[in-house]
Amino acid sequence: LEVPPGMPLGVGGEPFEEVEVDLPEGALLALYTDGLVESRDHPLEEGLRGLREALADPVRPLEDVCDHVLNTLDTRHGEDDIALLMARVQGLPVDAVGDWHLPREARSVGRARELARAKLPAWGLEGLLDTTELLVSELVTNALRYGEGEIRLRLLLDRTLVCEVWDGNLVQPRRRRARDTDEGGRGLQLVGLLSAGWGTRRTHRGKTVWFELPLPGAEGEAPPELSAEQLLNMYG
Repeated sequence: LEVPPGMPLGVGGEPFEEVEVDLPEGALLALYTDGLVESRDHPLEEGLRGLREALADPVRPLEDVCDHVLNTLDTRHGEDDIALLMARVQGLPVDAVGDWHLPREARSVGRARELARAKLPAWGLEGLLDTTELLVSELVTNALRYGEGEIRLRLLLDRTLVCEVWDGNLVQPRRRRARDTDEGGRGLQLVGLLSAGWGTRRTHRGKTVWFELPLPGAEGEAPPELSAEQLLNMYG
C-alpha cells in the first residue's frame, strides 16, 4: 500500500494522516518495522521476499501467521527493534453503522444526542444511553467550537461501541486540566474519564475524534462510574 510517511510503528502521542483504501473482505494487513526485514546479514529485498513468502497462507489464525513470520525470518540479529502488527479485514453489516452529516449550527448538538438516543435501543444498548449521549454532545460541541466545515457523526457496533466525530480542521484537540474559574475546557477530560479509550486521527479533509465504550457484559475493564456530585465538581 502507498501511504504517507509518519512516525514509526508503536510511537504514540503524535498525530498521523488517515488514508482510505478499499480492501476485500478477509484481506490481511501486515504492519512492521524495518528490523523485521533487514539486518546486516540479510538485505532489505531478501527480507521483503521472505515476508511475502511467509504470508502466502493468509487464512490461518492471525496468531499462527505472526508466529510463522517470526520463525521464518531472521528476527534474532539483535540489531534493531522488531514490531509486527497484523489485522484481517472484517466489514461491519449495514445495520451496525449509524452515519449522519450535521450542519455547522448550534442545534446540531441536540440533534446528535437525539440520533444517539434513537440508535442505541435498536442495538440493545439502553444501558449506554446516558454516557453515549453525554460524550457525543461533548465531541460535537468541540467540533462546533474549534472545528471547521460540516460535521459527521458515526456510531459503530463492533466488539465495543465506537463513536466518531469528524470535522474539517486539521488541528488536533489536546486534553488539558481546566482551572476552577474556567467556564469550559473539561470536555475531553470527561471523555477520557467515562470512555474505555479515546483518540484522534487526521484525515485528508480534517480530523476525526473518537471514543469507545465496552458493551454490557463484555470482558475487560469498564470505565469508572462517576457520581452526579463528581461530574458537577468538574464543571465548578
